[in-house]
Amino acid sequence: MSAIISLDMIRDAREALKNVAELTPMVTSRQLGDKLVIKSENLQKTGSFKIRGAYNKIRSLSPEDAARGVIACSAGNHAQGVALSAFRLGIRSVICMPEGAPVLKVQATRSYGAEVVLVPGGYDDAALEAVRLAEENGYTFAHPFNDPLVIAGQGTIGLEILEQQPDVDQIIVPIGGGGLISGVAAAVKQMRPNVKIIGVQAATVPSMFVSARNGCITTVKDGPTIADGIHVLTPGDLTFALCQKYVDDIVTVTEDEIAAAIVALMEGPKTVAEGAGATSVAAYLFDRVDMSLKTVALVSGGNVDITTLSRIITKGLQKTGRIARITTKLIDRSGSLAKLLQVVTESGANILSIDHEREDTKTEVNSCIVNLTLETRDPEHILTIRKQMREKGYMLYD
Repeated sequence: MSAIISLDMIRDAREALKNVAELTPMVTSRQLGDKLVIKSENLQKTGSFKIRGAYNKIRSLSPEDAARGVIACSAGNHAQGVALSAFRLGIRSVICMPEGAPVLKVQATRSYGAEVVLVPGGYDDAALEAVRLAEENGYTFAHPFNDPLVIAGQGTIGLEILEQQPDVDQIIVPIGGGGLISGVAAAVKQMRPNVKIIGVQAATVPSMFVSARNGCITTVKDGPTIADGIHVLTPGDLTFALCQKYVDDIVTVTEDEIAAAIVALMEGPKTVAEGAGATSVAAYLFDRVDMSLKTVALVSGGNVDITTLSRIITKGLQKTGRIARITTKLIDRSGSLAKLLQVVTESGANILSIDHEREDTKTEVNSCIVNLTLETRDPEHILTIRKQMREKGYMLYD
């Protein structure tokens, strides 16, 4: 497939999106760093950048194709983009979503008038079902990333970044299938070739990262990630070619680092990002990129399921040393627990919870296990607490 996405295509998409997509703000936060600027696509309509590419694709349909309707596959954000675009254009839409997609995204997609088909398995299974239904019913398949019109729509973000932040040296972009970074990179590199484009993926499903290093499209093994919006096992041929042409480097971040970035965005610029959207900030905060450069991190979406947000926050706080879990053994007699809690209190930690296990089979009959969850300041504070407890004679378990 040709890897040509021209500036004219991207500018044409921008014109079409004038009354559809928002010009999302650039946000700074001292807590995140003086050289980092956030491009807040989490504040876009439908909560992610996907409306740009979806609308550009669907508005280009012939009257005959529009009459038959469109179908798409998505973990959630592309689904909402297609559903809203089709609704605005008066076109029927059918969306195939993995059955494990966040409830928030499924409900939002239905609220825009789409027919949702939940498919067992992951994104790739939903994609296969969407292709089958398209052939069976004559729908136009609106691919979430491997389509020139979709890529050109996403590329409008690149034009905005160059206008909003003219001194940018480096742009960090999340990668799933590669449509977003392909569009942004095509726009930026054709106008400002010296600006570095860095892609970032979840380390558990690094399909474009592995493909780039192998020099060919590679399907990776499935793995769990809180970045469900970029949970793609095989890149597209068009997006792979564009990444090869325009992207300077691709890095990966861990689940804990993504969670920590979500927390940092909530505490710093007071913004909510989903896992996929926060990967760009995670790459910056955990030294995957050159932090001396003026950097724009594209936060691609904010559709995080509220039922999982508390667990993500806890994981993020653990990663940054703001929560610690410490396990020790006590002699099971009156006053032992009170003495332990006094030691912890004197260390400056706040006790969030205590789990007191008397029936543990691994300890002596007269002993018990105590699991402490503590609110702490940073990793150094945790080391200090553990040191003080050992000095008082407490045995600690890793």
